[in-house]
Amino acid sequence: MKLERIQLPGTRLSVSRLVQGTMAIDTLAEPAAHALLDGVLDLGCTTFDTAHVYGAGLNERVFGRWVRRRGVRDEVVIIGKGGEPGPDGPRVTPEHIASDLHESLERMGIDHIDLYLLHVDDPAIPVDPIVDALAGHQADGLIAAYGVSNWHHDRIAAALAYAKAVGLPPLVASSVHLSLATWQERPWPGNLSIAGPEHAADRAWYRRTGLPVLSWSSLAGGFFSGRISRRNRHELTEYFDQVCARAYGHERNFARLDRARELGARHGVSAAQVALAWVLAQPLPVAALVGSLDIAEFRANAAAVTLSLSDDELRWLENGTA
Repeated sequence: MKLERIQLPGTRLSVSRLVQGTMAIDTLAEPAAHALLDGVLDLGCTTFDTAHVYGAGLNERVFGRWVRRRGVRDEVVIIGKGGEPGPDGPRVTPEHIASDLHESLERMGIDHIDLYLLHVDDPAIPVDPIVDALAGHQADGLIAAYGVSNWHHDRIAAALAYAKAVGLPPLVASSVHLSLATWQERPWPGNLSIAGPEHAADRAWYRRTGLPVLSWSSLAGGFFSGRISRRNRHELTEYFDQVCARAYGHERNFARLDRARELGARHGVSAAQVALAWVLAQPLPVAALVGSLDIAEFRANAAAVTLSLSDDELRWLENGTA
């Protein structure tokens, strides 16, 4: 299997339409985590999403040992993220960016990260020093390209304009929430979504500019697996189930889940595959981040890449009308 890829503008980098996340690999024993990563790569996924904050650093260490053991540094695209807010608030300063980047490189045992993203924005900080810092790390060879996560497109446009004005390389990707399911509240502080009719203008901006979107929580934190229901949403005790229920457990999404199940039955696929196909069918350059925890789950996600839905089906899934 070979997954489609999206070229990052102005770079030699391309990311696979499915990006395997590493947020939960610390829940697996290391041999099992490495076996999962082996299987994902063998199924054609060459892009992996990491972050300084995941597993308090354990995830980067486990992932880095896999890259070195498998000998695939030149075959994979590594997405790294830094600048996650801490107990004292936002951490999107040149000093915090440098600290997180160097620590991530040391943890993973690599000399550069392919695409480095800032995890959460701090609009109180001007874009100029942020772009200067990231472009400086790119010039030093510590990152091949940079982007942002959870930034409003107005801030992105300002960063692009500044980079152009001073002759620095621009950011090349934006990671933001995009899913068939919409929020009733943010999963975590600082998160930003472009899902739902209320964010049509945001999606239109990405269509006009062509800036690639790396959609996180494409499957709404597991909502489309059906584990969160109208009946159990107020009785959940596991942390990530509670986060999912708070963010997505409202009637509009349960109706979308019902429609995804119905459409999946017609196509012979699962509701989750339908929901993932919906994300990948959006009229903008998008790659979907998924957090598969076993090979069967990733294989099912990969099958959704080739699932073709009509325009009427896409509209019906979202709002119940063709």
